[in-house]
Amino acid sequence: MVDALRPDLLLTDAAFLTVDPRRPRADWIAVHQGKIVALGDGDDRPPARRTVRLGGATVVPGFHDAHNHTVMYGKSLTGIELRYPEVRTLDDLYDAVGAAARQTPEGSWIFGDNYDQNKLGGHPSLEALDRVAPDHLVRLGHNSRHMCFVNSRVIDELRLHDVPDPTGGRVDRLPSGRPSGLLQESAMELLRPLTWPTPVDTMVDYIAAAHEQYVREGLTAVQEAGIGGGLAGASPIEAVAYQEARRRGLLRVRTTLMPAYAGAQSLPGATGDDAYGFGLGLLTGFGDAWLRLGPLKVFSDGSLIGRSAAMNDGFADDPCNHGLLALAEGELDRIIMDAHRGGWQIATHAIGDRAVDQVVQAYAAALAAVPRADHRHRIEHAGIASDAAVARMAILGLIPNPQGRFIGELGDGMITALGPGRVPQCYRGRSLLDAGIELPGSSDRPVVDGAPLYGIHDMVNRRTDSGQEFAPHEALTPEQALRAYTYGSAHAAFLEGQLGSLEPGKLADLTVLSDDLTTVAPERIRDIEVLATVIEGHAAFDATGRWDVDPADAAGREA
Repeated sequence: MVDALRPDLLLTDAAFLTVDPRRPRADWIAVHQGKIVALGDGDDRPPARRTVRLGGATVVPGFHDAHNHTVMYGKSLTGIELRYPEVRTLDDLYDAVGAAARQTPEGSWIFGDNYDQNKLGGHPSLEALDRVAPDHLVRLGHNSRHMCFVNSRVIDELRLHDVPDPTGGRVDRLPSGRPSGLLQESAMELLRPLTWPTPVDTMVDYIAAAHEQYVREGLTAVQEAGIGGGLAGASPIEAVAYQEARRRGLLRVRTTLMPAYAGAQSLPGATGDDAYGFGLGLLTGFGDAWLRLGPLKVFSDGSLIGRSAAMNDGFADDPCNHGLLALAEGELDRIIMDAHRGGWQIATHAIGDRAVDQVVQAYAAALAAVPRADHRHRIEHAGIASDAAVARMAILGLIPNPQGRFIGELGDGMITALGPGRVPQCYRGRSLLDAGIELPGSSDRPVVDGAPLYGIHDMVNRRTDSGQEFAPHEALTPEQALRAYTYGSAHAAFLEGQLGSLEPGKLADLTVLSDDLTTVAPERIRDIEVLATVIEGHAAFDATGRWDVDPADAAGREA
């Protein structure tokens, strides 16, 4: 009888950083049936069926990315990698496309991803692209994911020569009036007759490839920021791919899906009110800890490094350009009002200060019309936020979700776009915490390298990868950045009762690190190694040899 009460697993010989202010550290943790049942200090620990000694490692709650794009990232692993420094010049880009053309049958697609005109000196040239790949369909994705570049074969097949600019988008043109190849924002959807939707089996393959990388980086949960439509969606039935990945045992990390508002509709309810929903009227929270619905995803503007974010003042290097609003006048207010009234949590993309101000005002109007406690409506990115906007977010109970890694990887381009005077309000951190906001941690992968330790590093150090300071007054302490990437992300998805800290009763999702990120020199945080990723006590990834890794044991299979 006593043996039956023994925990399944005891983890010892490590520093456990719990992210629980009532007990910040522990020496051991006991796990039973996938949950933490006890933790403590010293040798006063229970006997267990199995003990794993971690050799002095550091253990934190599993990392949780509150904004990423899994299918998009998995797809990027199959195309040409155009990210700097792999590609340093436009000539390098053309060489990469030309090499792919020589290995790809004529008439088929060549996809590339992650080029950044800020680092290459400009966007590709249509003439040069046509020269190296005249007989292929070419699509090169900008690293912001808010624009892409195509060649003449694509322009001709889709007859884009005289197409008008869609609402919230732009077809860039040469002086002759011919499309230059650059498609911004909603204009990318003009490619859909040739590229959309992605087959379910292909999406499953992308999910599997992405999740294999995620567990190697210590991720145990992610939030998928837009499925089913919009700029981020791969298919109107994208949710089926996640269900199928789960059925096959390929869903390796917990996933919260944000449906795109473009796929929503007004559904008559039993009370006579309309609910803004999908299919059967499912809402935020439907599902379980492995796969569930999260917020409704809405777009309000574009990209900062792509110069399409909606700005109150023009860009420093393009002062007549104030960016783009994604929706016609009044449409944002209507969507947010309908979704709020229908019971959804809402996550609205807003980067430019004009867009942030409009989104805050739209949320304020919805909450005034239909008061609702603990709604946790979100502003994804909140790229440029004034002090007044931060204060209103806090008063309204909104959750801004900036990306720390943007500072390192994209910071130089953002400084060029904004000029030094506006950088202090860009991708803020400390001021959000000081306002009383529970800050999540996220990457927007594949826009940047999504490794959580890179994001935490940049939240603490606030320097671009070239070494420029980036609003250092907004720096977080390592403890604050760790909380953001664990508890803060769980809170942003209403999951803090199950995830985000090491406490009895919570799921045993853990990340094992080679060093203590709260005590190493701040500039060394990004160099810390992930030794193991543990979900419900099972190792999804193990570089220590202390677990016998069975991916199926650490995957969200359907019962």
